Amino acid sequence: MKVALTKVTMVSESTLKEPIVALIRRHGATGFTLTKVEGEGSRGVRASDWGGRNVMIETIVSPETADALLEELSSAYFEDYAVIAWLTDVSVLRGEKFLRKGS
Repeated sequence: MKVALTKVTMVSESTLKEPIVALIRRHGATGFTLTKVEGEGSRGVRASDWGGRNVMIETIVSPETADALLEELSSAYFEDYAVIAWLTDVSVLRGEKFLRKGS
């Protein structure tokens, strides 16, 4: 049986890797996937690789948790850091693996 959940995708400078992982855990996600990435956005290619490549961190959570996660991410990091995030509606099998007991 499929369960409707939300995938949260965040791309940031690598210095935010640990704080974002902590944020994900604090909001009760049961896991995440982290990938080192590179690309170009509205501000062009990053001028320096001093901080390392960007990271893309994805997690699958309930829609309510996704909203709360993005609210905290945006208030804590959007103003001062290179970070972007988006939500994608997903249908997953074994949905119970993505929700903590009692969620």
